[in-house]
Amino acid sequence: MYLTGADIVIECLKEQGVDMVFGYPGGAILNVYDALYQHSDEIKHILTSHEQGAAHAADGYARATGKVGVCFATSGPGATNLVTGIATAYMDSIPIVAITCNVGVSLLGKDSFQEVDITGITMPITKHNYIVKDVDSLAGTIRKAFQIARSGRPGPVLIDIPKDVTANKAEYIKEEIRPFMPDGEQILEEEIDRAVAMIEEAEQPYIFVGGGAVLSDASEELMEFVKKVDAPVTDSLMGKGAFPGTDERYTGMLGMHGTKTSNFGVSECDLLIVLGARFSDRVTGNTQTFAKHAKILQFDVDPAEMNKNVLITAGVTGDIREALKKVNRKLSRQSHPDWMEKIREYKQQYPMKYHPEGLTGPFVVEEIYRQTKGDALIVTEVGQHQMWAAQYYRYSRPRTFLTSGGLGTMGYGLGASLGAKMGCPEKTVVNIAGDGCFRMNMNEIATAARYQIPVVEVVINNHVLGMVRQWQNLFYGQRYSATVLNDGVDFAKLAEAMGAVGVRVTTQEEFRKAFADALKSDQPVLIDCQIDSDDKVWPMVAPGAAISDAFDEDDLKNK
Repeated sequence: MYLTGADIVIECLKEQGVDMVFGYPGGAILNVYDALYQHSDEIKHILTSHEQGAAHAADGYARATGKVGVCFATSGPGATNLVTGIATAYMDSIPIVAITCNVGVSLLGKDSFQEVDITGITMPITKHNYIVKDVDSLAGTIRKAFQIARSGRPGPVLIDIPKDVTANKAEYIKEEIRPFMPDGEQILEEEIDRAVAMIEEAEQPYIFVGGGAVLSDASEELMEFVKKVDAPVTDSLMGKGAFPGTDERYTGMLGMHGTKTSNFGVSECDLLIVLGARFSDRVTGNTQTFAKHAKILQFDVDPAEMNKNVLITAGVTGDIREALKKVNRKLSRQSHPDWMEKIREYKQQYPMKYHPEGLTGPFVVEEIYRQTKGDALIVTEVGQHQMWAAQYYRYSRPRTFLTSGGLGTMGYGLGASLGAKMGCPEKTVVNIAGDGCFRMNMNEIATAARYQIPVVEVVINNHVLGMVRQWQNLFYGQRYSATVLNDGVDFAKLAEAMGAVGVRVTTQEEFRKAFADALKSDQPVLIDCQIDSDDKVWPMVAPGAAISDAFDEDDLKNK
């Protein structure tokens, strides 16, 4: 049958099983929105307050569900407003498809009204992108885009469609899209055999879990692997939940704000097994001293990650889940009682702790954990509150901690929490924010109120840019340049003005009650938590230092 380009876009989305789109209309994309109107019973559209919110919502939807997230934007500023969200997804390997529309083909390259070369702009931050100038190639391009977004190392793909292409007609033949299945046949057996040999030779192995283990849904295989290796487990920010944070083998996060147990243990191990992590500078500290006593065995779907930041001893290239299946079949059960006892002693000697009195970020996160019984979807912005959420909430399942790890995008969380809640309506969704981050995209509270999306927005409000201030306090002679936000903005009243519930709390008891009430509410709720401006995230590794030099408040006092 012959359809317009706009109708082909909608039919192809239906082929891919898309039932949710986030976006913001405009002149160039009007034909697509008109076609969407005819299918509103099949594809729900969430009108965000800003295109950046739409990109983050598509990202949050993808992270929470494991599906491909989709966002729409018009030409020019509509398209460029997606850029930060696309870059966020790219850095964290999140599969989204961004569909933008541009001026007509004959107007391209002429500085036409609201024209921008969005494929040129996004080339470095997408797995692939397209501009479709011929309606006959539109359906094939959309199908390729979804395949690319979800296969191998996932990531964002952008499709830009000139307006006249959305109006032109072409023959459309429906295709049945097969579910994506990772290919384990490409994994080399000699790499698996070498990995097994290295594990069986090790006396003090440590397992480091990254976001790749979450993306490949490898939790079941990972648990079997950990038991067979008999090793402690640490994770990156992106790897949280792949291995349960409640398990006795788990030692907490690794790196700049990781636990002393994990940082010391990795520094002393003789084999570091890395599963889907990319050796971010926030994890390694000084790369010259990172795991310097260890052989490094890296599993990753992307061969470009091998030897990129840290030199490794051996690698296994392929999907983490499929690779672990192969290793588990060949690996005999290991036993390292002395090593495991040493790590247990570290855990007892260096527990995570904070001042018990007053309202603090760690208290708020632990109270959220207690009241949700560890069964919530936690989304965060970026900064101190993000680290506290990583340290004090114990994630027992994958896809329950959504955060911008690679790009560190302030303003990510609120849009992402809306996408997560729309994708997982049965789950409690909590966005933990700082006051600086909340200011970035606070307008999405209006989106939550418009659609009555009952997310809980917890703002850890210290009236400063907390993480930057922490660095200024420790390393910049307490010169607080441009980090004080102590003005008259009342976030609770702001939330009420946008149609949500707003509450301001200053004590532990007030927060307990406010959060309990929020969990019962069928409306979006914002809780503005007033904490001290100089609360810090501990432990910490100074920039350029080894992770074994992690220090905390007590170390600072005893210097």
